[in-house]
Amino acid sequence: MRGTAAGEHADCVTWYGAAGHSPPKRGGATAGTPMSNGRTPDELSLVLAQASVSAIEAVGGYGGGVYLRSETPGLLRLAVLAGLPVQLMRPWWRMHVNRPFPVAEAHRSGQAVLLADAEEAMRLYPQLMAGLPFPFGSLYVPVVSGREKFGVLMVLRLATPGRPVSNADRHRMHNIARRLGAALAELSSHGSPIRWDGEPASVQLPSPTTPPVRIGHFEWDFDSGAVTADDELCTILGADPKGFRGTMESLVERLSPEDVFGLWTVARQAAQSGRPVARRMRLRGPDGRPHLLEMSGRRVPTPGPGGGEPRITGFVVDLGTGPIVAEATDRLPRGIFSLDRLGRITYLNQSSETLLGQGRSELAGRVLWEAVPWLGNPAYEDHYRAALLSHSPVHFMARRADKEWLSVSLYPGHDGLTATIAAADRPDYTPSSVVTPGAGLGSPADRASALYRPVALAIALTEAVTARQVSAVVTEELLPAFGGRQLAIYLLNERHLYLAWETGFPQGFLDRFDGVALDARLPGVETLTTGRPIFFESMEHLAAAYPGIPLDAHVGARAFLPLIASGRPVGSCILGFDQPRGFSPEERTVLTALAGLIAQALERAQRYDTEAALARGLQDALLPHRLPVRDKVGTVGRYLPGTQGMDVGGDWYDVVETGRGLALVIGDVQGHGVAAAATMGQLRSAVRAFALSGHDPEEVMSGTNRLLIDLDPGQFASCCYIAFDPATGLAHAVRAGHPQPLLRHPDGECEVLDLDGGVVLGVDPAATYPVTDLSLEPGAVLALFTDGLVETPGSDIDLGIERLRSTLAECDLLSLADTADRLIREASHAIDRPDDIALLLAARST
Repeated sequence: MRGTAAGEHADCVTWYGAAGHSPPKRGGATAGTPMSNGRTPDELSLVLAQASVSAIEAVGGYGGGVYLRSETPGLLRLAVLAGLPVQLMRPWWRMHVNRPFPVAEAHRSGQAVLLADAEEAMRLYPQLMAGLPFPFGSLYVPVVSGREKFGVLMVLRLATPGRPVSNADRHRMHNIARRLGAALAELSSHGSPIRWDGEPASVQLPSPTTPPVRIGHFEWDFDSGAVTADDELCTILGADPKGFRGTMESLVERLSPEDVFGLWTVARQAAQSGRPVARRMRLRGPDGRPHLLEMSGRRVPTPGPGGGEPRITGFVVDLGTGPIVAEATDRLPRGIFSLDRLGRITYLNQSSETLLGQGRSELAGRVLWEAVPWLGNPAYEDHYRAALLSHSPVHFMARRADKEWLSVSLYPGHDGLTATIAAADRPDYTPSSVVTPGAGLGSPADRASALYRPVALAIALTEAVTARQVSAVVTEELLPAFGGRQLAIYLLNERHLYLAWETGFPQGFLDRFDGVALDARLPGVETLTTGRPIFFESMEHLAAAYPGIPLDAHVGARAFLPLIASGRPVGSCILGFDQPRGFSPEERTVLTALAGLIAQALERAQRYDTEAALARGLQDALLPHRLPVRDKVGTVGRYLPGTQGMDVGGDWYDVVETGRGLALVIGDVQGHGVAAAATMGQLRSAVRAFALSGHDPEEVMSGTNRLLIDLDPGQFASCCYIAFDPATGLAHAVRAGHPQPLLRHPDGECEVLDLDGGVVLGVDPAATYPVTDLSLEPGAVLALFTDGLVETPGSDIDLGIERLRSTLAECDLLSLADTADRLIREASHAIDRPDDIALLLAARST
């Protein structure tokens, strides 16, 4: 629970090293080791734990921690995790700084990453949401001191859709991260290595529930470490009254390791703060049942400077599960138990004992998935994460070792989970391993496969920039991974769904659903309008849910997935299977996350397709539709767009009739798309204007260069300009960073010209462009081209130029048009051609 008190408390925290205190020695502990001498935390662990708790409380979070640099360069490790089970977050223990995750970006950029909800996170970090597809907010602030980067402070909290992270929360996070950075710098100055290479230290958050009744009392002199306890406390804990008249270590033995951090953090705050500080944690009683421990700090006035000795008082209290409440829940036929946020069982009724197969003394205080292994199946981990991160109820089916099925429901709150459990009938189609038949639900192979699928699909989708390419990737990556045979993708346009891709369905079957409106009662429509995936384990189930719906088969299973990107509906995806099958909880979660990635890629592809069409239209309008016809010279031009997305718009060619003959022009604007096409049009117009004004080649190129710099489009261009007199065969050429032209002589010999040149256009306003004189004999062919004709990914461009030269030399008996077609045809056979191509041939006739 957050509010003014939480914010005020966070602002008054004082760190060792930031307030003039010398940090205690670490007792030989190495960095990344949570305890330095048995049960006492080492200083680094304590500082990190204290910062995590303060940050979580300050911004109303329910979990968080600190990522710290490690001995491995470029690798961050989760050092402290508060409010969440460490084991459930194992896939995120390590984070490389170049990964596309918010933790890595915050560390890499030195800027905070503040995500208010899942939609914002999906838009910016789809890989994060593919692994954690739950609605939650998260805040990441770098921890630095000067220029030294230590790591990242992280807080997880409830999502706030439509409401960005407030400036107040931003300020609180930055203040705590700044103080943490100062404290770590102070530790480092005293010789403590600020590194973490072990497993994360687990920290339990203080309970913010209503004040409990105090039962037993103790007092702790923080400076001397002496502890005294009253007889009532010792009786409650089943201990000899003399047992606590020693050091704090005796009391600490009653705490779980996670709560040890809370104990020392609270003690530190109480000792340093000028106002009372009170916190609660759990202390184990003699019967294994945990009790709440409330601690408060004060200073006892003493003579002399210093303001008094810090003393900590504590009370042991009941958890609130008294005899009346316990008796009432024991009468219920359904099992009820509660977990704290670290997964430890804090209460269970008699029915839970029966269904879980163990007694209260064996379960109380233990972590659920450790105490009850069949509930710790990897297939169920996403359900626990979903409840803890989203704070929304979660329901799933679980199977005991004796094959009995149980219905499990998780109801989350700020302090933990309340769970209900009851016997259930066996599902019609039992989920099982999809990777290793017979291995059982949630096998290790399934787990590895589940972690791989989102990563593999995400990587493949980053290379797909058109809707057809996205659909092809889904066909190649998604269907085989899940054993599917049919795929259909529908895209939304003006409140109707239109078929964009299909494979595996009978020919023409899906045509009847093409263009359906959003009010149609069809699963492909309802999955989009509700935003929820729909799974049918058999065709009978599909027919029963939608009476009268046409079916393409009588045997099989279907999954309907909503394609929603950043809260905007994109379409729907249908996966088909030849045989009835169950969909495990793991599969449903992964498929839902993958649908989000597909929607993101399709939305991006639609933008690309729209811009590509505009760029191609602009390109067609700007390129010359016909070239001038002159005596004693023939010219032919060709243009070929690239094969990847909207790689179009930057290349152009032109032939301009001037008073001195012809001007042959070819150029290539850096970049692609509408902006490149627009710049190309401006350059083409500029070259034509300078040429028609009678300027010589050097003036044409210099004037065009200065014009491009004045326009400042943020782009540059290469160009080759040749002024050619067909009557005499004399030519004057200038070149601005463009590939050298080819000249084929009448005897068939073909050479790469060596023209002097200047820098590309748009870089240096004072650039000069020297002129090279040429002479074309009758029958000679001049070839000007852009680099797309000779570049092949992974190959040296010189090899491409040599292939072009050799091909042009072989075109002895071909017409000029056929020669151009052959040169273009050689390039068009390339499957992956990232750039567009422009080609201009000029031949002097006899």
